[in-house]
Amino acid sequence: MDDERPARFEVVYKRAYGQITAYAARRCDSPQDAADLVAETFAIAWRRVDELPPGEEATLWLYGVARNVLANHRRGEVRRQARSVELDAEMADLYGDSPDSGVELEAIAQVFRTLPDDDRELLSLVAWEGLDRQEIATALGLSRNAVRIRLHRARRRFSRALDEAGVRVTSQSRLIPAERTL
Repeated sequence: MDDERPARFEVVYKRAYGQITAYAARRCDSPQDAADLVAETFAIAWRRVDELPPGEEATLWLYGVARNVLANHRRGEVRRQARSVELDAEMADLYGDSPDSGVELEAIAQVFRTLPDDDRELLSLVAWEGLDRQEIATALGLSRNAVRIRLHRARRRFSRALDEAGVRVTSQSRLIPAERTL
């Protein structure tokens, strides 16, 4: 970045920071969300400093950026809330009928924490993120076959650890769902 661009950004930042912060604070549910919105807005401005319009138009441009960042944040929040509701319902369906479900879940969680990091990551990507073998392979930079083998071994170690801990699961698929069509 040449010497002129950082100085230009600094001028715009000093002039518009208070206005963009107030904009965010009035529209966000928490101060943390507002701070994140402001930070993301100025990060975008920094990356796109060559696109900043001159003078007061730069502040208006930043309002537009902040508006888009806020819209993205709200869409993400709606998705997170929907996933949370779905997960709560799924957990209630899976474990709600058992009077010992809290004890079982804690035992399962303790056993899960004892697994090696790689096993926990693989099992989590399947169970929590809903990824299939190909998606996991892409995310971890492995071959699909390597994921298949590692996942099989991780499931087997988890099952043995559950048995050793005296945790009985009627169906292994309740803990680690079978892969989607592979």
